Amino acid sequence: MQRRNFIKTGGLTALALSALSVSSCHVLAPSSTRGANDQPTTDNFELNELSVFELQKKMENKTYTSKSITALYLQRIAKIDQAGPQLHAVIELHPSALQTAEEMDKERAAGKVRGPLHGIPVLIKDNIDTGDGLLTSAGSLALSDNYQTEDAFIIKRLREAGAVIIGKTNLSEWANFRSSRSTSAWSSRGGQTKNPYVLDRNPSGSSSGSGSAVAANLCALAIGTETDGSIISPSSVNNLVGIKPTVGLWSRTGIIPISKTQDTAGPMTRSVTDAAILLGALTGVDDQDPVTKYSEGRFKKDYTTFLRPDGLKGKRLGVEKSAFKRHAATDELLNEAIRVLRSQGAIVTEISLNDTLKNAGDAEFTVLLYEFKAGLNAYLSGCNSKIKSLADVIAYNKVNEATMMPFFKQETLEKAQIKGDLTEKEYLEALEKSHVHSKKAIDRILTDHNLDAIIAPSNGFPVCIDLVNGDYDNGFYFSSAAAMAGYSHITVPMGSWHDLPMGLSFIGTAYAEPALLLVAFAYEQASNKRTSPQFKPVVV
Repeated sequence: MQRRNFIKTGGLTALALSALSVSSCHVLAPSSTRGANDQPTTDNFELNELSVFELQKKMENKTYTSKSITALYLQRIAKIDQAGPQLHAVIELHPSALQTAEEMDKERAAGKVRGPLHGIPVLIKDNIDTGDGLLTSAGSLALSDNYQTEDAFIIKRLREAGAVIIGKTNLSEWANFRSSRSTSAWSSRGGQTKNPYVLDRNPSGSSSGSGSAVAANLCALAIGTETDGSIISPSSVNNLVGIKPTVGLWSRTGIIPISKTQDTAGPMTRSVTDAAILLGALTGVDDQDPVTKYSEGRFKKDYTTFLRPDGLKGKRLGVEKSAFKRHAATDELLNEAIRVLRSQGAIVTEISLNDTLKNAGDAEFTVLLYEFKAGLNAYLSGCNSKIKSLADVIAYNKVNEATMMPFFKQETLEKAQIKGDLTEKEYLEALEKSHVHSKKAIDRILTDHNLDAIIAPSNGFPVCIDLVNGDYDNGFYFSSAAAMAGYSHITVPMGSWHDLPMGLSFIGTAYAEPALLLVAFAYEQASNKRTSPQFKPVVV
């Protein structure tokens, strides 16, 4: 999840900035004194920005094979992630990736192509189980022995589609549900992931490595997970398309949990089309995740059929009015986006969603504390690690404090540990105030204003990495409403300021992915705001 100020203060959109945190960013030296390491990295990677369809075309005409594409991405990771800018986005590489790619090539040569993901290299977040010898650690050294024997449901789907898993990505430890003063994108196992656009900026979290890796072209596609903002926020600040699906559209079986109410995995890609391809490939009803049963008859196996350049014509969009007058550059980007939307035939009116939910933050946090304890205990009790409970995690961290907690502690874990079970009155009342109230608020606004979607900046600009003081507010945040409701949410690149990206969010009701993809794709095609990173050391 995205650790936000509601954990510290209960405020949904608190604006206080920490001067100490801001000062942690580097100051660019005068040009006459800059060294070679102060310059943007020259990037001529031959697979830069290639889409799934483009990679498929190159495999069809034998320009590349899956094996050669996989090898190029692995070389790219060695150059950019482990050397060079040292993004620390990839936490572990798959030793059999080239072998898997070669198997996909043999199938292609024999006339079998499973679909658009056949032979395509993918990175997955390190809180998703794979039964192939890779660790599933949630970024924590406490789970350094957690080798699972079965794939998560969505990983089974991914393999069935012919994708090549090349490794796992770093994340904010325990999906950023450890401390109220945590730094996003840091984990005891993977260290600190960087933003490839400006290296002293945070790539956000908790799907930090997935965001940084896709933005830097370390893979074709990546999978992240979200409880509140953990797909949308890192997608936004890494200039990506991210989809936080309706809860239940993708199974959560085999994913280290925070919340049974809000958790979901989702695509993180460089284009709406690629996100739609990945979204459809991993849908399906899973008997081990009862929530997926509600998706029966609603999920699609191919969401690309909803992608039309004229998808905005006649559509009604409500823009969140609290997003304005917070930052001059944000206003400029948002007003430009609105001009584009209107030029494509959309009707845009102001609405107020955040104000409706401004008191829901405390309730949401209470829900997460209860559900995290229950869900994590259930996951750990059945895993192959020596760590079998949340209490074991807390104890491990205390014994190994110098390694596990060098910058921030574990007060969020400790708060969760003292909670009771999911029959407690406190939990049930909080669930009503956050989950139920959010669903009603979104549905009411959509209905009262006859809207096809609600839009807003996904969040503010990327903040500085500050391991001493932790994360600070970046001025605006728009993930909580859809997250608490379990509703669909898509972010698309909206532009940049001083090379710091920002996304435009489209949110809707349950299973509104087709309608959101329609307008998100049309906006993407009309605006064309995705740019590749230059790995600048600081803001210039």
